[in-house]
Amino acid sequence: MTLGGVVSCATTARHRTGLFPVTLVVFSGLLVVITLAGVPAARADGIGSDADVHVAQSLGGRELTVTIRRVGPALGPLHVDVVTHRGDGPGTLRLTASAPDATTSSVQVKLGTPGMYSATLSVDRAGPWELIVDDGHTAARIPFLVPVQVIPPWKKASDYGFFAAGALLIVSLAAAMRARRSWMAVVPATGMIVALTVAVTGATLSAYSPPPPQPGRDLDPTRENIRDPYARVAANSQNPMDYSRPPVNMAVSAGQSTLRVNLTDSSTGRPADDLLIHHGALIHLIVVSPAGTMSHVHPVRVSPGRYEATFDTTERGTYAMTAEIARRGGGVQLLRGSVDGQAVAPPPSTTPPSQGEISATVAPAGSPSTIRARFGDTPDLQPWLGMVGHMMVVGPLPDGPDIGKHALTAPIWSHAHAMVPPAPGAAGGQPDESVARYGPEIDFTYSFALPGRYKVWVQTERHYAILTAVTEVEVRQP
Repeated sequence: MTLGGVVSCATTARHRTGLFPVTLVVFSGLLVVITLAGVPAARADGIGSDADVHVAQSLGGRELTVTIRRVGPALGPLHVDVVTHRGDGPGTLRLTASAPDATTSSVQVKLGTPGMYSATLSVDRAGPWELIVDDGHTAARIPFLVPVQVIPPWKKASDYGFFAAGALLIVSLAAAMRARRSWMAVVPATGMIVALTVAVTGATLSAYSPPPPQPGRDLDPTRENIRDPYARVAANSQNPMDYSRPPVNMAVSAGQSTLRVNLTDSSTGRPADDLLIHHGALIHLIVVSPAGTMSHVHPVRVSPGRYEATFDTTERGTYAMTAEIARRGGGVQLLRGSVDGQAVAPPPSTTPPSQGEISATVAPAGSPSTIRARFGDTPDLQPWLGMVGHMMVVGPLPDGPDIGKHALTAPIWSHAHAMVPPAPGAAGGQPDESVARYGPEIDFTYSFALPGRYKVWVQTERHYAILTAVTEVEVRQP
C-alpha cells in the first residue's frame, strides 16, 4: 500500500465518522415524520353541516315538517323534503332558496296524501341562506347556512411543517451521501428539525385547541365570519367579547283566524331575529283553550321577529299559551301570553276524545312519577320533532270553567320528551318521519313540583297523523 492510499483511506474514514451523527439525525427525523404524518386533523374545528335540519312549520292550516338535507362545503344541489300530515289539504308549495347577491333557485311541490315530498334546489355560494316556503298566502322563511371547509391555522402550520420536513429530509440525505464536508448536511438537517418542531406543535394544537365561535350558533352568521371564523379569535385576543344576550319579550295577538307572535329584544326593543332551531322548530307554541283543549303549533317566520300561524279562537274565554324558544346567546326561554276568544258562545262542555290511553303511577309532590301512554297495539309510531313522544303538563289547576284562564296563571308548564332509542349500528343524525318502528307504549318519568290537579297531554305520530292522549292526575302532598 502506498502512502497516497493510506491518506485516502484515512480521509474516507474521517468523512464517514463525521457523517454518522448527521445520518443519525436524518434517520431520526425520518422516523418522526413517518410517525406523526398520520396525525388526523381535528374535525371539531369545521363548521360544515353534518346533520339534516328538521323544522316544523304550521303554515296555512297545514302542519308541515321541512327537512333540509345535509349541506356540506361542496356547492351544488340542495335536497329538501316536505312532510305533510293527516288533516293537511292538498295544494302546491313554492320552495325558494334565497340569499343576498346569490342566484335564486325555485321549485314547486305538489302536495297530496299525507307523506313525504322531495324537491331539489341549488346553492351557489357559502353564507347565510333562507328557504322560503310559500303556500300562496303566507311565505315562511327558514334560515340555514351553507358552510365552507375551514382549516385551522395550526392545522396549516402542521401540514406545511411536515411538508418542509419531508423536503429537507431528502436534501439532508443527498448532502450526507454526496458532500465531502459534514457541515453541509447539518444545515438542511437543522432546518428539518425546526420544521418538525413547528409541525408537531401545530398537530398538538389542532387536536386539543377549542373551536372558534361558530357562526349561526354563537355569532350572527355573515359571509365573512363563515369564510374565516378564526378572525374572531384574533379579535377576541385584543377585546374579549361576551356572546350572551338578554331575554326576549313576546306580544301575541289574534284575528281573522291568524295568531301573530312578535318577539323583541328586552334590552333594545328591536325585533329578535336570532332564534335557533330547538327540538325541531323555531317556536313551540302550546295553547290551552277555554275548554281545556291543547294545541301544539309552530308559527312560521314571516319577517325578522314576526311569526304567524293559522289558529281559530272560536271559544269564549281565555286562550293561554307558552312559547318555548332558544335564542342565540340567550339559551332556552319559556314565554307566556294569552288572547281572548272571538266567539260569544261559551266553550263546549266536552273536549275531543283521547287518541291514546294514559296510565300514571303518581308519587307525592317532589318525587318521580311514572307516566305511560299507549297508542294502539302495533310498534309503528313515528318520530315527530325528533322525539318518539312529547308530554305537556299544566297545573296545578283549580276546579271551574275557562280552563285557559286558570292555565294562564298556573305555576307549572312543562314540556318533556321521550327520546328516540338508539338503534344498533346506526350512525348520523336523527331518524326522520319515514321511520315507523317505535311504541306502542311511551314512558315518561316526571316529578310534579307542587300538589294539586294537573292536565297531562302526550303526543306522538302514526301513519303521518299527530295523535294526542289526555288525562288528569291528582298529586298529593309529600
